[in-house]
Parts: sequence; structure tokens; C-alpha cells
Amino acid sequence: MFIAEGRKVVSELLKSPCETAALLCLEEKERAWKPLAARYLSGSRGTGKLYLLDGGEWKRLSQDRESEGVMALARIGPRPSWRDLLCQDEGDILLLDRINNPNNLGAILRTAHWFGFKTVFLSAAAVDWTHPKVARSSMGSLFHLNIAAAVDFAVALPEVSRRRLLVGGDVRRGVNPHPTARRAALLLGSETHGLPEDLLAWVAERWHIPGAGGAESLSLPQAAAIMMYEIGRERGK
Repeated sequence: MFIAEGRKVVSELLKSPCETAALLCLEEKERAWKPLAARYLSGSRGTGKLYLLDGGEWKRLSQDRESEGVMALARIGPRPSWRDLLCQDEGDILLLDRINNPNNLGAILRTAHWFGFKTVFLSAAAVDWTHPKVARSSMGSLFHLNIAAAVDFAVALPEVSRRRLLVGGDVRRGVNPHPTARRAALLLGSETHGLPEDLLAWVAERWHIPGAGGAESLSLPQAAAIMMYEIGRERGK
């Protein structure tokens, strides 16, 4: 189980197929959590356990400076393997190599959800996708995605490249991002180091986002958003 904090995040959890093991509420902020508590207690995807916490108890758990007074315990059920997900999902997928900043990962998951990506592979050495900051910065989008963690990309990429148009983001060179007629797999590396050459060797296309100004670079979530938008643009995604 892991903590999901904030009204929006908890609301998305309650709308998702994921199980809510318990709702934790700050007593003094009843107006904020009461509507969510009513939804939770009347729903079928949770245990119906609700706990009221005082200020001291809340501070030991909360990650937020200005808390909204509600958090949930999300339960992780059995996770399909990356091979199963690759076969089951007929859409575009996202592969993230060594993303270790939880806010970056959360923002990318939120963007993936917006653009209709349903499956995400995370490499080993990536931040835990259940980290509270990932849940918060994704605004609950992670509950709507199929996420395979600790994937060995050296093993996975050959199979992915047979089933999808495998494209990789490259901070140094490549063609401009563009719509793809085939379903694609978008491979992105960390903001600091990018993708290593041994992984880029598997991609069919390297994508590079050209800039016209003087900024050193785009942030990883910005670059990911541009590429995800372009992939499905002409397919009405």
C-alpha cells in the first residue's frame, strides 16, 4: 500500500479500478473531505475504513505544507508483466529509463494519461512510482495507467521494436518529432543524462526537439509532452 494525498489525487483513486484500503481525514478540515468520504463509503472499490486524525498524527504522515486534509491508502494488486502489457495494449506506449526525480515522473504520467497512453514501462534504477510525490505530481493519473516497474530494457527493447515503431528522444541530434502512422513506443531517458547509446541503438528513429531561443534545454516533462502530442496528432488522439 502507499499514500495518496490531496483531494484531486484521492478523487482520481476513487474513480480508478485501484482499491482504496482506507481513507485518512484531518478532523479539523471536515468540509474538505466529507464529499470524498461519502463517495468512498458508498462505493464498491474499497474496504470502507475511514480514520479521523488529529493535527499531530496528520503531520507525521502528510507530505504537503498546506494540507487539504485528506489522504488515502492505495492498495497495489497483482501487476501484469511487461510482456503481457505489450501484447494486451494495442495503443502507443511509453518507456522511461532511469527517471529518478519523482516530480518529473509524476508530471510525465499525468501527460501520458492526457494523451491517451495507457501503458508505461519503467527501467530499473528509476524512482518508485508509488512515491507520494509521484502520486501528487501526477494528480492521480498514475491510478489510470498500467505501469510495469524495474523492466530490463536490454531485454525488453528488442521485443518492443518488433511490435511498435520504437522512437527515442535524443538531446543531441535526430529528426523533428512528427505524427506516426504506426502505433509507437516512445523511449525517454533522464533529464540529466538522456539515453545511453546501447538503448538508442534499438530505436527506429531518434527524435530531437529544435529550439530557437537561448535556453539551455527543455525540461524532461516538457519534451515528453511535445513528443507524446506529436505521435498521435494525425490519428486524432
